[in-house]
Amino acid sequence: MWCGLSVPQIVGAGLTIGLATALSPRTKINDAYDFVVVGGGQAGLVLGARLSDSNHTVLVLESGGDGDEYRTRIDTPADSYFDSLWTTPLNWDFYTAKQPNAEDREIEWPRGKVLGGSSAINGLYMTRPGKDEINAWQAMLGDMDGADNWSWDSFYAALKKSETFTPPSDAIAEQGGITWNSSNHGTEGPIHASYPDYTFDQVGDWSQSLQSIGVDISSNMYGGDVWGAEVSTSCINPSNWTRSYSRTGYLDPLPDRTNYDVLANAHVTRLIFDNSTSTNLTASSVEYTSDNGTTKSTVRVKKEVILASGSVGSPAVLLYSGVGPKDVLSAAGVDLVSELPGVGQHLQDHISATVKWSTSVDTAGSIWYENGADKNNTNYLSYIDDAIAYVNSTALYGSKVGEYEKKFLAQMDEYTPNTTTDDGVIAGYKAIYNTTASTIFTSPMGQIELLFMNSDANGDVGISAALQHPFSHGRIYINSSDPMDYPVIDPNYFANPSDIEILLEGIKMARKIGETKPISNNFTEEITPGSSVQTDEDWTQWLREQATTEFHPSSSCAMLPQDQGGVVDANLRVYGLANVRVADASIVPIALSSHLMASTYGVAEQASTIILEYYDPSSATDPAFSSSNVTAVSSSTATPKSDKKSSAAKAIRGLSNSWIPFVLGSMHLGVIFNLLL
Repeated sequence: MWCGLSVPQIVGAGLTIGLATALSPRTKINDAYDFVVVGGGQAGLVLGARLSDSNHTVLVLESGGDGDEYRTRIDTPADSYFDSLWTTPLNWDFYTAKQPNAEDREIEWPRGKVLGGSSAINGLYMTRPGKDEINAWQAMLGDMDGADNWSWDSFYAALKKSETFTPPSDAIAEQGGITWNSSNHGTEGPIHASYPDYTFDQVGDWSQSLQSIGVDISSNMYGGDVWGAEVSTSCINPSNWTRSYSRTGYLDPLPDRTNYDVLANAHVTRLIFDNSTSTNLTASSVEYTSDNGTTKSTVRVKKEVILASGSVGSPAVLLYSGVGPKDVLSAAGVDLVSELPGVGQHLQDHISATVKWSTSVDTAGSIWYENGADKNNTNYLSYIDDAIAYVNSTALYGSKVGEYEKKFLAQMDEYTPNTTTDDGVIAGYKAIYNTTASTIFTSPMGQIELLFMNSDANGDVGISAALQHPFSHGRIYINSSDPMDYPVIDPNYFANPSDIEILLEGIKMARKIGETKPISNNFTEEITPGSSVQTDEDWTQWLREQATTEFHPSSSCAMLPQDQGGVVDANLRVYGLANVRVADASIVPIALSSHLMASTYGVAEQASTIILEYYDPSSATDPAFSSSNVTAVSSSTATPKSDKKSSAAKAIRGLSNSWIPFVLGSMHLGVIFNLLL
């Protein structure tokens, strides 16, 4: 089942299971599969798990490795700050093209290159999008077949399906001022949504200070009303305080399936099409390399290819396969297979900046870098910055919201993206822009996300402001015919002046919060940008020099009508291709007021349901895992589980609900194992 994966010893909490005999990883895959999933990241492993819970054969191809040598760092939540995986091969280490409206800077864009993708290396936030913006997405699809799949009710169900929620302890809830509504969350999903078992008084001060400036505590953040202050859930497994991510949720706990293979270190170079017809082309095989392009292998496709390589990778695969804008492919030297002008276009991202203060109290950063007493405490190592707020246009502009809506709409035609001359893509840009300005900006939805940052290397603290619905759109494109070359990432930051105007109000609010009691009682002096920045002109220049990304790229394979530069329809099918779909964050047509992890799980869950119901309605069921056995996924040496469904295996699996937290590694029937207590 697991191609190219090691089978290490498994360590549980206070329990070791020695594997006397283990199933050796296969070194060969089959010649053909029903479904080939391109990308074993966050979305890809969801698709692999769900689609293989049927009679279909499934192969997942992942460019990166399995990540086993880095599992301690992956699994430790606090290491996302203190021992970041950005410096390892698990990060694609992308950079943007020079950004002319941000002082020509090339801005770092980390993305996960490992089984589990960015869910293995990110900051663990499990926020959700809002009802108004999801319904706006559906409305943009018109009467397209399948549009109902993307209503709030449908998407909300998919979000809940992916998670198992656990409330915080009473002590953490009281100290951090945490509130929640369990009915808004899932109870049987593969991904754990919980809270760290360590917090700080400043987290509790956060919501009080926001209330003092007119931003109330959120009452329904996870039920679709994304505005107000809260303490976010994080993807943390509370049974052992480890990261819960796509691999531990959707791969490791699976029973051994003879119809499912996962191949790591397999970089897809292109899709190969059956050219017997000039339209509605069929992908007959997928080409990949395991040695950086020196040699190529192919696997045949019986039913479909599903691209799940993210907002950078999915459009890149299409472009290197000859599917995309004619001018881009011609300039790159790639033969045109199917002209689709929207591929790579409509790219949107959350751009952000941070005000910082020195402080006289302990912080997560000071404990770590100054070797505080709790540095090696498991509970402390579960800490993640989680105090957040979503500030809507009324909180930013008061009674002038209507004036700013008109102003932003007036700037649409003047600043239409210069990345394309295609009428359809321009029409799509205007459709997204109109929806953003007239539906989302004027709604109660958050326009700015505020984050309390407590983990700085100097023991400083910060409050970040991030633009959630940018009017500036960029693109992903290629300038080479070599699929081993990185695509060009151009988010086009601040091309539309509306963006810097909104972020300006957000960053001024960040400063205001830091000057408001009770949280201000913890701060001693503003150090960035400092007292020299006061006027709007000062702030604007500082933002151009310092703003960076929140790491939430979306929309580069947008779900829109084809005549609006759309890449996929409401059933996720790529226009002009008979059997290729995209199912990741790249398909969302509008930037969402949320970190993208929960939404990406929702997209992948919904995609799996759509695909299974298309081929066999009776097979669209949950896979053979739930919170009862996902809970047991262990720490840094966890490995895929095999379940031959013998009575012994069933008895062993039943222990996952007891005091013994462990997970079995892949093994033959009759494997001898020792419990070393």
